[in-house]
Amino acid sequence: MAPMRFALSWLLLVPLIALSQVAPTRTWPELKDAVQDRVNRNAYPLSGYDASEVREVLSRIQSLDRDEWARSWMQQGDKHLAQAKSAQSAGDRAKAREAYLAAWRYYGFGAWPTQNSEGKREAHRRATTAFRAYAAIAEPAIEVLRVPFEGKEITAYLQLPAGRPAPVVMSVGGLDSYKEYVVEQYGPGYLAAGLGYLAIDMPGTGEAPIKIDVGAERMFSKLLDALIARKDIDAKRIGFMGVSWGGHWGARVGYTEKDRLRGTVAWAGPVDIYFSREWQSKALGTREYLFDLFAARAGVYGVSTLEDFYAYGPRMSLKNGDWLSRPSAPMLVINGEKDSQVPIDDLYLLLRNGSPKEAWVNPQGGHIGRGPGWSDARIFKEVVVPWLAAKLNGGTAAQ
Repeated sequence: MAPMRFALSWLLLVPLIALSQVAPTRTWPELKDAVQDRVNRNAYPLSGYDASEVREVLSRIQSLDRDEWARSWMQQGDKHLAQAKSAQSAGDRAKAREAYLAAWRYYGFGAWPTQNSEGKREAHRRATTAFRAYAAIAEPAIEVLRVPFEGKEITAYLQLPAGRPAPVVMSVGGLDSYKEYVVEQYGPGYLAAGLGYLAIDMPGTGEAPIKIDVGAERMFSKLLDALIARKDIDAKRIGFMGVSWGGHWGARVGYTEKDRLRGTVAWAGPVDIYFSREWQSKALGTREYLFDLFAARAGVYGVSTLEDFYAYGPRMSLKNGDWLSRPSAPMLVINGEKDSQVPIDDLYLLLRNGSPKEAWVNPQGGHIGRGPGWSDARIFKEVVVPWLAAKLNGGTAAQ
């Protein structure tokens, strides 16, 4: 069955919810096989990796120990970093860029999905350093944007197309796809459509200065202030895109900044049911996620026990906060009917309430709509980018 594309104002749809069964944590042999399988299929979160190199990395690991995991991935990252520095010294900027990105990938996966050991924190530090080296020689230039925020600072990456002033998409990753991933995976697609983008860590991840809590959307408002003040950005053509957990911010900021955004994409983001004890008690066992899902989800709240995690979530519900009936910026919502990480009912809650919205739903899709024939990259290229380009450049979205 082909994915559905539709607009909804008052029409009610029968909700369907795909609940996964609680599954035990993968053993090391199971995780090793699952990682290699995703590399072989070029599937998230291991797209862009070399299968033979990953096999080498995995061969050095004998357990689920987090520091042992980080050490092996960092060893591979060190090799690429040395190649990058050598190429840069020789004046081969193209080869240096490729090698810096490779170093970032291997360091970054050593830190994945959350930095809950010293080894993983070191892997994240090295990943960030390698990516900054890449950004310094990127074409077009990637600016490391630093914005003061409540005694700290927000760090993001800004890359603009040739035309000025440029339309810009504020682009937010998810639970484990930080701003560097946004640059690599989504940046080229934005630029090809004539859109600039600001790659941002969502609260609780990467270099974000705050954890997730009620009111954390103020971080994005501060960044929007900074963008609007720039002469090289068209203040009247700014959009927002959040994917996975970042999709929650795609929705929330669509309400809070409805007058300053031309459009927002809530791509598989939590809305209400996701935050319930009932959903989490099932979803935390999904095999759709590789490992350490609870640690990653609890980490963005800044809690460590299961009971604290269950208690914390409902405060973020857009339904409990009486957000859903409010007017919003034009909004596109996306997901797969069979998502085991974020319930499809959350998408329908957005559609049934407030301003009319548009939606793309893959009836056979899992998280973020991915499934047979529909990769993350295809959904981004054929659904997300055309819609945003239409909103920011005028006209209507392609059907």
